[in-house]
Amino acid sequence: MTALTSSVRHVLRRAIEVYSGAPSVAETLRDQLDRLDEPLRVAIAGKVKAGKSTLLNGLVGELVAPTDAGECTKVVTWYRDGLTPRVVSYPDSGPPEPLPVHRDAHGLTLRLRDVPADRLRRIVVDWPSQYLRNVTLIDTPGIASTSEGVSRRTVNLLTPDEDTPAEADAVVYLMRHLHVADAEFLESFRDQGVARASAVNTIAVISRADEVGGGRIDAMLSARRIARRYRASPALRGLCQTVLPVAGLLAATGRTLARREFDTLAALAAAPRTDMDAALLSTHRFLRSERVPALSEVPADFRHALLDRFGLYGLRLATMHIRQGCTDATALSAELVRGSGLRELQAVLRAHFTQRRDLLKARTGLLAVERVLRSGVPGADENAVHALAAEVERISSGAHEFVELRLLSQLRCGELVLPDADAVPAQRLLGGEGVTAAARLALPQDAPADAVRAEALAQLVRWRQRAEDPFAGQSQVRVYRAVARSCEGVVATTSSAAR
Repeated sequence: MTALTSSVRHVLRRAIEVYSGAPSVAETLRDQLDRLDEPLRVAIAGKVKAGKSTLLNGLVGELVAPTDAGECTKVVTWYRDGLTPRVVSYPDSGPPEPLPVHRDAHGLTLRLRDVPADRLRRIVVDWPSQYLRNVTLIDTPGIASTSEGVSRRTVNLLTPDEDTPAEADAVVYLMRHLHVADAEFLESFRDQGVARASAVNTIAVISRADEVGGGRIDAMLSARRIARRYRASPALRGLCQTVLPVAGLLAATGRTLARREFDTLAALAAAPRTDMDAALLSTHRFLRSERVPALSEVPADFRHALLDRFGLYGLRLATMHIRQGCTDATALSAELVRGSGLRELQAVLRAHFTQRRDLLKARTGLLAVERVLRSGVPGADENAVHALAAEVERISSGAHEFVELRLLSQLRCGELVLPDADAVPAQRLLGGEGVTAAARLALPQDAPADAVRAEALAQLVRWRQRAEDPFAGQSQVRVYRAVARSCEGVVATTSSAAR
């Protein structure tokens, strides 16, 4: 447990005592106290059919979220690690109700009983999963849905009113391209709370990146160029930490590839290339073409299944890899996942979310206390409330972890500007690419402790000197001192490890 987590735990306990006369407020604060010990909550949001459930399956590595046609996610659905599969629905009123567990080729089938979807607060799916041990994923209804009520569930989850804490600690926002509705949603999601930072817990993903340019074999290259342009866009720079392209369908299929699928693709890859290239020009040709003997031998229903699982881009990529030497399902699976962009997304999630779990949890807890203090709950002891507010302010302004978050946000959105030679290393040392010592210092993760400490000391000297530069502006000096403080933390950590 970090010192920051300990401080926030103490503040939450004091807040529960101060507001003990308001049972509903005290219960909300107890929930926040319990959240400190839970896995990080990451919501996957986006417009309708952005590929949220498909990406969730890719991250988990199993087909658990429904992905069939239509708006599959009409209810906010939580996916947690559990000893055995279990599904429970939570209505707006009344007790929770267990649901039958049934999974088919499209993932879990969520069969509601007597309560309609618009009266359910959430559905919780417990599923044995190594990935879900560290992260609880929240699949949300699409914004800009044809049903305003469906969209409202996502908005309420991620941008609640002033008296309700957000249920997610972080958000992965999916978009097919930068639409005005996407920018407006990201703008509404940012807050000016504890960290006074707008993008500390949001990552944007160009989903369905394999469809860029009509699903050509170079689709991911085109999607990466678009992502780089979005990362530099002033419209997004202050709203999210980064923008990544991911072919969610390819990622999910690669992680759940079946032997029959590989065998069929291997037979198609062995057919004359010109014939297969012609058959893969469109879905109609793939489903109807009889010119390729190997394809005509594939049953019609299985052709449809292959298209649902791979898409045209995935089929083109898979047959290409098989021709180039993938001789079994394991090798092809690895190539598909590598080409999907999933590994890059997982690395960013680790660096920005998982490694910052305690910080994001602490931030969520302090935001909850701040909301209660702003609401002016009647009946609470005024002196105790003032003391509690002072303690929250002390932690918010004094904890170096929050200082790092504020500065990172200000640097990314252009509110603070450093010389070109300082901007990139300053953000990295502040934890912009991960909070481990190696990530901050741009060293290999397995670098020896002596090398890490030596580099940290060298960086500490450099940034102290930058902070003493008489020509540096006041805001720049503030950044340089914070970077030096981060270097001191790395030195202290490596020194403790050495002892």
